[in-house]
Amino acid sequence: MTVRDRPAHGMAVDADVLVIGAGPAGLTAAYCLSKQPRSVLVIERDPVYVGGISRTVDYNGYLFDIGGHRFFSKSKEVVALWQEILPDDFISRPRLSRIYYNGKFFSYPLKAFEALVKLGVFTSTACLMSYLYAKMFPIAPARTFHDWVRNQFGERLFQIFFKTYTEKVWGMSCDEISADWAAQRIKGLDLATAVLNGLKRSLRFGGKSGHDDGSGADTVKTLIESFQYPRKGPGMMWEAAARLIKAQGGRILMGREVSKLEFDSARDYWRIEVTTANGERELYTAREVISSAPLRELIERIKPTPISLLHARALRYRDFLTVALMVRKSELFPDNWIYIHDPSVRVGRVQNFRSWSPEMVPDNMSCLGLEYFCFEGDGLWNAADSDLIALAKKEVAQIGLVSAADVIDACVVRQAKAYPVYDEDYRENVAAIRLDLESSCPTLHVIGRNGMHRYNNQDHAMMTAMLTARNILAGSRLYDVWNVNEDAEYHEAGESGVRQALDGVRLVPEKVAIDRAA
Repeated sequence: MTVRDRPAHGMAVDADVLVIGAGPAGLTAAYCLSKQPRSVLVIERDPVYVGGISRTVDYNGYLFDIGGHRFFSKSKEVVALWQEILPDDFISRPRLSRIYYNGKFFSYPLKAFEALVKLGVFTSTACLMSYLYAKMFPIAPARTFHDWVRNQFGERLFQIFFKTYTEKVWGMSCDEISADWAAQRIKGLDLATAVLNGLKRSLRFGGKSGHDDGSGADTVKTLIESFQYPRKGPGMMWEAAARLIKAQGGRILMGREVSKLEFDSARDYWRIEVTTANGERELYTAREVISSAPLRELIERIKPTPISLLHARALRYRDFLTVALMVRKSELFPDNWIYIHDPSVRVGRVQNFRSWSPEMVPDNMSCLGLEYFCFEGDGLWNAADSDLIALAKKEVAQIGLVSAADVIDACVVRQAKAYPVYDEDYRENVAAIRLDLESSCPTLHVIGRNGMHRYNNQDHAMMTAMLTARNILAGSRLYDVWNVNEDAEYHEAGESGVRQALDGVRLVPEKVAIDRAA
C-alpha cells in the first residue's frame, strides 16, 4: 500500500471542504460551495455512478432508476436549483399506479365502482360491515399501525390493502410498527374521502379527474396526478451536477472510500484517509468536512473514537434489490409502478421504466424492475443473481404482467442502506450522536438521508445540503439543518413536480414494544 504525504503545518490544505458521498445531498453541497470562493473535494465510493440511490443504472443501453424518484417540491429554491442544473431535460409524466391483490389489479387512487366489482359483493359488504364495526368499537388507545388502520378503515381493508405490502417493505409485523407513523403516513386519507374521490373519478365528476387549481385543496394528501422527471432518469441530474462542479474548479474522486477521519487541532484541519479500489491509501486535508455517508459508518471512522460509538452501532437500515427484466415488447402496461399486495409472491413493487420515460428503453422493448425488500446479509440479499432472476421471471408471470418467455435479458442491482430504520431506540441514538458531534467536531457536518439517519426525500436531502453550505460560507451555524421537515407529514400531495410541493419528511415506521399481558 502507498501513502501520499500531505501538507505540513503552515501549508495550504487540499480543499476548504471535503464532501463524503456524491449523492443528491453531497453533490448539492459541493455545487453550492464550488460556486463560491471555496475549494471542494468530493469522495465517492462507487467507481462509476454519482447520484447514490438517485443514480440511473445503464445496462446494455437500458436505463433504470433505483427505487423511482419523482421530482416535485414546495421549496422554490430546490426547484430553481433543479432547473439551474438541468434546464432543458425535464419532461412531465402522468402518475399512474395500481395495486395487485388476489389476482386482480385495483386503480390507485381508488375508483369506487371498480373496487366494488373486483372485490365482489360479498367482500365489499364485509369491508363495509368491518368499517362500521371499527367505527362503533375502536381500539383505544391505538398503539400500533395495525390498530390505527383498523380504526380508520376496518379490519378487512387493513388485511387487503395495508398489511402485506407494509410488512414486505419494512420486514416487521404491523403489530410492531408505531401508530404515530400510520397517522402521519396516511394522514388526510380516510375511507369516506377515498370513496368520494373514487366516485368522482369513476363518474368523471369535478373537472379534470382530480386535478385542481394547483392549490391541492381538493386533492387527497397521499396522491399526486403528475410529476417532473429527467428524460433519461434522475442520474441525468447528478451527472450534470458533477460536470458543473468540475467546471467550477471542484474535484470528484470516484472509487474511493473514507477509512479514517482525524481532526488536527494544532493545524486546525481534518486529515482524511481514503482507500482506493486497489487497496492503496491516500491522505487528504480539509478545513471542514461534510458527510452524507451512513451515520453509523461515519462514527466508526472518526479517530479518536467518539463517545457515541455504541449509539451509532445500534442504528439499523433496510435494504432492497432490483431485478431488471428486459422484455421483447414495447407496450406492457401504462403504470409507473404497481404495488404488490399479494402474499403469494415475494416481490413488493414492479417498476415500468418505459412509463417513467420512453427514452430510457430501446425502441420496441420494455424494462421492468422487480423490487425485493430485504436486510443486507439475509437469504434474498445473498442469493445468486441467477436465482433472483429466475424468481423474478416466475413471479412476474404469476402476476400476469409478462410471460417469462418474453424476457430476453436481466440483471440484479443491490442497494444497501436504502432506508434508515426507525426502531424504538433510534431517536435516542441519533440525539446522542448529534450532541457528541456538535460538541466535539464543530467543523464536521452531516447531511442527507443516511448522513442524518432520517428518511428524507431527495429534495429534503438537498435542502439540508444547501443550508449547510450557507453555514460554512457564513462561518457559523445560522441554520439548524435538523429542523428541515421536523414537523412534517407524508406528502405526495399536489399536481406538478416543479409547481407543487412537499409538506414534509417522508416518514419511516417506528417500532413499538407491545405489552401482551396488558
